[in-house]
Amino acid sequence: MKFTDRLSLKKYWVKKMLKPNEIGRSGEERTQKYLLKNGYEILDTNFHSRWGEIDIVAKKGRIIAFVEVKARAVGSIVRPVEAVNKKKIEKLIKTAWVYIQKNSIRLQPRFDICEVEYYPDTQTVKIVNYIKNAFMLEDDYAVF
Repeated sequence: MKFTDRLSLKKYWVKKMLKPNEIGRSGEERTQKYLLKNGYEILDTNFHSRWGEIDIVAKKGRIIAFVEVKARAVGSIVRPVEAVNKKKIEKLIKTAWVYIQKNSIRLQPRFDICEVEYYPDTQTVKIVNYIKNAFMLEDDYAVF
């Protein structure tokens, strides 16, 4: 397809793009399949607390993994993992603590991040990196 100006190119891509929440949902579904294929049991999805949301809660052996899924369009300037800043980490830890208390969990918690790329031309997502132990609890958050 040939474009005569930048505006027509932009309109083409806007039509092809999924909405951000659809991209995120697709990334979460793809991550769930990945986890199941790798021997995890999905305990919960989109768990909410007053501090935020955990995309996926999964169990494997004696580990409970709190998984944050981050999706970006292919070729994005920043990696998806870069969107998980200190403030987001604080929210994830507090929300995980609520989940552990609410469900009387006696497993070792771990925080993972799944980086997903979105391909607008095919409207598909692909896992590019699954990071186990993406961040550790610091002394400020020693609640476990």
